[in-house]
Amino acid sequence: MTDNRTIAGLSAAHLVIDLYGPALPAIMSFLILTYGYSYFAAGLLVTVYNVISSIAQPGIGWIHDRKGMQLPPALSILVAGVFISLLGIAPGFGAMLTFCGIAALGHAAFHPVALSLTGRESTDANRGRVLSYFVVGGNLGFALGPLAAGAAIGILGEEGILLMAIPAIAMAVALPLLLPGGGRDPAPTSHGGSPAAPSPAIAWMPVAILVAAASLRSMVIFGSIAYLPTYLAEGGLGLIAANTLLTVMLLVGVCGQVAGGALSDRSGRKETILAGMAGTAVFLAGFLLLPGPAALLSLMLFGFSLWSSFSVTLAIAHELLPGHLGLASGLLLGFSMGVGGLGVAVIGALGDAIGLSAALWALLGITLLAIPLFAVLPYPWRARRGP
Repeated sequence: MTDNRTIAGLSAAHLVIDLYGPALPAIMSFLILTYGYSYFAAGLLVTVYNVISSIAQPGIGWIHDRKGMQLPPALSILVAGVFISLLGIAPGFGAMLTFCGIAALGHAAFHPVALSLTGRESTDANRGRVLSYFVVGGNLGFALGPLAAGAAIGILGEEGILLMAIPAIAMAVALPLLLPGGGRDPAPTSHGGSPAAPSPAIAWMPVAILVAAASLRSMVIFGSIAYLPTYLAEGGLGLIAANTLLTVMLLVGVCGQVAGGALSDRSGRKETILAGMAGTAVFLAGFLLLPGPAALLSLMLFGFSLWSSFSVTLAIAHELLPGHLGLASGLLLGFSMGVGGLGVAVIGALGDAIGLSAALWALLGITLLAIPLFAVLPYPWRARRGP
């Protein structure tokens, strides 16, 4: 039986912990526009956060699968939230990078355990939908993070980021009360909840292709999140308005996330991914080419398409790695997202060299590279597995 309370609690926790990474673009914009930081230097905040998290997550997931060891999710959230909020009083850029690194470790410790717990509440017939609920929590965090940080900076200046510790502290107190056993994952079991059989051998080729394609998509996700506020602000919008548009785009992405997860259960996971990635390419080009309201509509549809495939790739990873849910989660939410963080620095360097508007076209090229990888993934078409 699917435990809806567990799923809701984990989704809420995911919302809170994922407020903090997307707060970094608002801080980047502040540093660029107020202190004259280069795109590359400011982008290092996102890069450090994502790269450290990406390196740590697969290892944390593997240890969790093999040994059942974990940092309590509530403590993970507290570490991530408090250290991002400390950016508001960091004495220098080096301290900012250090705080981002420590926050990234909290972020890394949360995701494999929480997603493994969620995966155990799913079945073959509803995996896309159940995992989409967990990821939607993160989407909402991504959507609200830039708005919260942008408003805090706009009203109180850089020190306003300190207020962002409040959600992490509140969730750290509430989460043990929301989840069975205080949110501690039991000894490793199969994803249906029964005692684990010996884990099957891993077919690394499909996993490698999936991770490579998801990594390219993550570059598009993080590149757009990191630089769209600055791009829009340089185009004449105020910083709060630019971050508000990013928030709206990410909220539309939440709708795409739920629609994609449910559609994949009915119509096939590869089909859903490829449709979403094709829409991503078309609407990104529309945003960059079209004027006025047409560009804003394209931006919203870009967010819907981009996020529609996210939970679907997680479902495929869980199906390719039964008995290794922590590792699957670490690879898809850790390693591939870290590669996306590296992409932020690359786009920033291009922005310094050729201008940000021209550099954003690289995101379209990256999207077009990901599509054939998803197409050749050794995974069946119309892959619904259930009654």
